[in-house]
Amino acid sequence: MVVVHGPGGAVASDPGRVRLPHHGPAVPDPRARYARPCAEPPAPTRARTRSVAITASPPLTQTTASGTPAVELEGITKRFPGVVANKDVTFSVRRGTVHAIVGENGAGKSTLMKILYGVQRPDEGTIKVDGNVVNLHSPSDAIAAGIGMVFQHFMLADNFSVLENVVLGAEKLHGIGDAARHEIQRISDTYKLGIDPDALVGDLGVGARQRIEILKVLYRGARTLILDEPTAVLVPQEVDELFGQLADLKDEGVTVLFISHKLDEVLKVADSITVIRRGTTIDTVDPSTVNARQLAELMVGSELPSPTTEESTVTDRVLLRVEDLVLGGGGGGRPVLDGISLTIHAGEVLGIAGVEGNGQAELVEVIMGMREPTSGRVFLGDRDISDWGTRDIREAGVGYIPEDRHRHGLLLEAPLWENRILGHQTEKPNVKGQLIDAASAKADTERIVKEYDVRTPSIFVTAGSLSGGNQQKLIIGREMSHSPKVLVAAHPTRGVDVGAQASIWDHIRAARREGLAVLLISADLEELIGLSDTIRVILRGQLSGDFDPDQVTAEDLGAAMTGAGEKEQTR
Repeated sequence: MVVVHGPGGAVASDPGRVRLPHHGPAVPDPRARYARPCAEPPAPTRARTRSVAITASPPLTQTTASGTPAVELEGITKRFPGVVANKDVTFSVRRGTVHAIVGENGAGKSTLMKILYGVQRPDEGTIKVDGNVVNLHSPSDAIAAGIGMVFQHFMLADNFSVLENVVLGAEKLHGIGDAARHEIQRISDTYKLGIDPDALVGDLGVGARQRIEILKVLYRGARTLILDEPTAVLVPQEVDELFGQLADLKDEGVTVLFISHKLDEVLKVADSITVIRRGTTIDTVDPSTVNARQLAELMVGSELPSPTTEESTVTDRVLLRVEDLVLGGGGGGRPVLDGISLTIHAGEVLGIAGVEGNGQAELVEVIMGMREPTSGRVFLGDRDISDWGTRDIREAGVGYIPEDRHRHGLLLEAPLWENRILGHQTEKPNVKGQLIDAASAKADTERIVKEYDVRTPSIFVTAGSLSGGNQQKLIIGREMSHSPKVLVAAHPTRGVDVGAQASIWDHIRAARREGLAVLLISADLEELIGLSDTIRVILRGQLSGDFDPDQVTAEDLGAAMTGAGEKEQTR
């Protein structure tokens, strides 16, 4: 997450959770080559509601700032049944700075940000904005106080223009015509966002969409901005651009609260870092005085082991083969998948890098039997599974960690033990004969919780009550418990902290040594480099040649993912 304090406006939307219907199998997620038990994350490797008027605030410049902190949290405590999410959290954020908040999944970061954005109210403690105590009963209150938030998952309508997306819900500020367009252009120019008010959002890339979300917040007059995992879906070049824009925001008097799991990026962009562990503030440090490993150890509370490099476990036995796969785009347009061919052997991790929207999600859905290809074939060992259903594919030994764990991996309102059954309703220990064996499923859920360090007060709480990282560990424990031959893992550690990463990586590496074949799709290039035996890049539905993880850099992959290499060749 990220919080920005300065001219602009707060996001008007309430980040309430919507339960989506579950159709299809449940999915877990894995990631890279350097792993340790989840309690010991690895060192970084290579490389509620009332009406409140929304009023635009005047630009906040450095000359208007005094020594008063932009945001102060004092003794914030929040309790839920069976758990204390935050306990006596205290820290302040200096104006015109980037202040990072780091901590493990379940450490209380999300709850803290929901309190600051008015989604939840603290049981104890005070919040001050510009030295004044504020009572935030809803996001509308937060907006009126000049607090805005940009969420990790963008909330934009592709069939709307930038202007339409920005003014939606804030029409009273500048109308919906030329005045609004002028204001959007002014903000874009002031903060060097490079946004065209008349561009169609559906035609824009991920980086531009994120800048639109930032612009939406500033348009509403935010003086404090919160960013949630802002680099999760960006390639290295886009990350550099974002950091440049954050510097411009700071120059104009904006303050940013930056929440991220990527410690190297935190150290690069933050002016100060607050570490939260198990709901309590541990320390606020100067990034110039710590490295990523020391920061991770502060988060975990113990010394980290040194990473080790594994020897290759790749065999000559083919477990998954895709031949000339084509998936039409509809309407006679360019195919979503265009001649995709790949082979994965027992003991091999094949990594796929790509900017979102280039076909990787569709590739996973075809392999998992969720989409029918236009042409081409998919083989599991020597069996053609191209026309198999998802259930048949999973029962044949294909584990699945979905990209969207809330939509395809979990039933958020169901207890953990029922989520353990999800996708494996016909397999032991979940069934006895034709009936669900609830007792065995509950016992195995207890095992998964212990073995995979799923931090929960009980297996009877709902999946939606867990932090994202603990949800992910539950999914991975479920999938790995059935000893799959092939694991299709889409963004297995997205939004996961270093401790959860360590657990996920360790279990995948152990299964890989036993002959597991893994198709790993990730936006985390360092993860791909650290875990994969071979990396390929997907661009406009086509795969590039092989990249050697021992030789390729994140910058090389970023260039290939954006087509920069093609541009160089045509000059």
